[in-house]
Amino acid sequence: MTAAEHRAVPRQSPSSGSSGSGGEGTPPPDRRRVIRRRLITLTIIVLLIGIPAGYLVISAGQSRRSGKDKEAEAAAQGLRESWPSGMQRRIFELPIPGNAIGVQYYETNNWKASRMYVKFRTTSAGLDRFLSGVGTGRAALETGKVTIAERDVKITGWYFGPGVDWAGTVHKNKDPRPTQDITVNMTDPAAPVVYVVSAATP
Repeated sequence: MTAAEHRAVPRQSPSSGSSGSGGEGTPPPDRRRVIRRRLITLTIIVLLIGIPAGYLVISAGQSRRSGKDKEAEAAAQGLRESWPSGMQRRIFELPIPGNAIGVQYYETNNWKASRMYVKFRTTSAGLDRFLSGVGTGRAALETGKVTIAERDVKITGWYFGPGVDWAGTVHKNKDPRPTQDITVNMTDPAAPVVYVVSAATP
């Protein structure tokens, strides 16, 4: 065969072959695999964004509920059948005698003033110890005088009407020390009942 009779065969590019012949060429991606990969990516994104956002929503809800609970507690009127803590007694300068019974207290706080309402029954000697501890004495008690303000009566529900031997005094201190409004039921001198409102200005 002569050179003229020899036909040149053109070279084929690798991409011109069939996709199924001998593994040549790049097979098309599996559609299911692509969808699954996208779903996984989307799920991760949702989790990364959704979990912190959900936490913030829950946290905000808890804060609102906590704030409402505190407001409700602060707005609740009435006295607690218990002794105020030692720190409360020191802050409001209320040296309740150790033999006191029926002790009740209630504390309120706002930006203007903090108040501690206390009621207790004691003995004649216990009353003297209390008044002395506050910084005053029995001589300061004015017969027939009620020193508890009307607004404080509404908060506590205390009664200061007729038919009772009342005696009261106001013991003032310079800020920031508290001032005590003290009224005593002296109907039974051996077992006086003490009502006191101690107010401190921040």
